[in-house]
Amino acid sequence: MKQAISIIGAGNWGTTLAVVLARKGFNIELHSVFSQHNKDMLRQRQNRLFLKGIRFPSSLAINPSLKETLQNDIIICAIPVKFTRSVLKKIKKQRVPLGKKVFVSVSKGIESISLKCVSQIIKEELKNVSIAILSGPNISREVLQGIPSTSILVCKNKQIGRRLQVLFTSRTFRVYLHDDLVGVELGGALKNIIAISCGISDGLGFGTNTKAALVTRGLAEMTRLGKALGAKPTTFWGISGIGDLVTTCFSPLSRNRSVGERIGKGKKISDITSHMLMVAEGIETVKSAYRLSKKLKIEMPITKEVYSVLYKDKPPRKAVEDLMTRPLKQEKLY
Repeated sequence: MKQAISIIGAGNWGTTLAVVLARKGFNIELHSVFSQHNKDMLRQRQNRLFLKGIRFPSSLAINPSLKETLQNDIIICAIPVKFTRSVLKKIKKQRVPLGKKVFVSVSKGIESISLKCVSQIIKEELKNVSIAILSGPNISREVLQGIPSTSILVCKNKQIGRRLQVLFTSRTFRVYLHDDLVGVELGGALKNIIAISCGISDGLGFGTNTKAALVTRGLAEMTRLGKALGAKPTTFWGISGIGDLVTTCFSPLSRNRSVGERIGKGKKISDITSHMLMVAEGIETVKSAYRLSKKLKIEMPITKEVYSVLYKDKPPRKAVEDLMTRPLKQEKLY
């Protein structure tokens, strides 16, 4: 029998993984947290909200029942971090035995209230389930087109980790195992803040020099905070760190970069989010990272300025000026 896999969350990335894994031959059950969305996908055999034109393979089923979706042993969680806890609470209410389940999180962010990453939220809400994290420089459309891509998978249970590595890997999607859960999750979350800063730079009309400075100094900030939270600095120099950072900062398809570009062109964050269908995780993550930097007394000037632009109405050009006129110092990688 073919392996059956459940995916909870039918946004851009959740649907992409559903299609890719179904093409690989797995039986996939995709569940949206919105009932009407499930009905639309059942009728149209595609996700017209997020991936219009991508037809579902025959082995991809839409399951409107959350309880039924939880019957499979491997459950991929593709819920924006802001809503992850509330969805997990709904999962608990289904009263499905979860002890032998593997929950694979593919979301990137830090919860703004608790300042915790997804693995910590899953552990708090679902207790003793096996948890894995899949994170990397993956633009959905490129993965769907079969453009060679890589990703990182972290799982404390090495046997489960190797099983998942084989499950996700294909001829065009190569998965590497890693042992730094904290570093991999933080890399995926924090890079979105730097991507917003790069977008602001694009919107202001600055060039590659500025972007290179933001990427490299942004990486230093990410590493600095990660080290303070127990991550290995070298993790941020790999696929889930600088790899994801570069992709998100330079790709025209990056939501976080696009948000920053619109801000650089004079749009307000409230206006941008009111018209957004897909979630740009960096908008929420910058609040969490800013609070963490204050709490841990970690210097994160780019994060501070992005926070000020988004939430204190600071003019983007003034933010750039303040970054450029900070006291001179020796370069440090973290």
